[in-house]
Order: sequence, then C-alpha cells, then structure tokens
Amino acid sequence: MFMLILPVRTIILYTLVVLIIRIMGKHQIGQLQPYELVITIMISELAAIPMQDTEIPLLNGVIPILTLLLIQLSTSLLSLKSPGFRRLISGQPSIIIERGQINQQELTRLRYSLSDLLEQLRLQGFPNVADVDYAILETSGKLSVIPKTDKRPVTPGDLALNPAYEGLPITLVEDGILKRDNLQRAGLSEKWLTDELRKKGLSGTEEAFLVNHDASGKLFIQPKLPPKGGRNP
Repeated sequence: MFMLILPVRTIILYTLVVLIIRIMGKHQIGQLQPYELVITIMISELAAIPMQDTEIPLLNGVIPILTLLLIQLSTSLLSLKSPGFRRLISGQPSIIIERGQINQQELTRLRYSLSDLLEQLRLQGFPNVADVDYAILETSGKLSVIPKTDKRPVTPGDLALNPAYEGLPITLVEDGILKRDNLQRAGLSEKWLTDELRKKGLSGTEEAFLVNHDASGKLFIQPKLPPKGGRNP
C-alpha cells in the first residue's frame, strides 16, 4: 500500500505545481521578477516536503501552495494597476552605459562588476564597449544593449529598400500530422497540399516531417527519414 501511495501523492503534487506555473504565466526563468522567482522556489520546496514524507497530510502541502498562488496573482494584479507598487516590488531599469560612457556610480550601487558588464556585452555581440551607446539593466536582470548608430546592423530602410512582406510561416504538417486548423487559416485545401507533396515524391502527409507555408505562397517541405534499412520516399 505504501508503494502505491507515494507515486499517487507525487502525481497529484506534480500536476498541481504544473497547473500553478501555467496560471502564473509564461515568463522564462531568466525573465522572472524577484517576487515571482521567490514564489516559484517556495512552491517547489513546499511540494517536495509532502512528496518525500507520507506522514505529512497532503493538504499541508496543497494549501500553502494555493496560498502562494493567490499572493502571486494579487501581486501581479497590483503591479499592473499601480506603477508605484510595481516600482516598489520590481524596482526600475538602471542605465549602466549612457551615451557611450559607463556609469561607474550605478555599477557600484547595483554591485554589478565591470567584468560582469563586459561579459554580458560580449554575449550580446559587442566585444568592444566603444560600440555601445546605451546599456540598460532591466528589472529581470537582463541587459539590454543599444549600439551606436554607426555600429548597428544595416536595415532595408537605411538602403531605401521596400522588401516584400514576409509574415509568419504557417506549419501545415508537423512530424506527419496534418494541422487542419492551420491549413484552413492559410486558405488552402487538403487536396492542394496532397498534390504539392506528390510533386516532391511524397504520397501523403504521413511521409512529411515538416511542411511550412510562408506569406509569399512558398512551401518548405522536408520528408521524414526512412526507417533503417528502408528507402527514401
């Protein structure tokens, strides 16, 4: 009986934590605000305790986890409604480099070393600090870098070009599975898609690994790899 209780408790707590993380939002770990990171860590700790010790009632883990979820949702709502509360709980972005000059006082205040700054600049593709106009440390801890005008990538606007609209490619087939909703959104029919696949030597969508349709009407078709010992379609 004990061997059955432990997996069941684990599944329940795992499902609960996944649902709560989904409710909290889709932020990546590196983009979490400090209060969001604290709540995420506390939730994982609270879930682990009743998972390991079956003598602790399951509700002793569930209730604190739900309470933390309520705190997080309330804090997020207040942050959206009140700029002052948002500044209090999340802080404000800090300008570390301004008009090409490193703000040494701000580095000291943030306890952000020069080595850390140079490392982050290199990671963003700016090995030379002289190429940077502004660098802003966001509230999530991520460094935003704005290069000097003569160091930024050339855009079509700089060359007075007017490129065609690219849009977002629509996936029609993914690992042999037809995405009917996407096909309908693209205004295409299954018969048209089947005919296009046959032109590439594929008998149907089940033989396609990936099929993308872009705004210009072009198809990207990649067949599935044949089974070992098999032949290409």
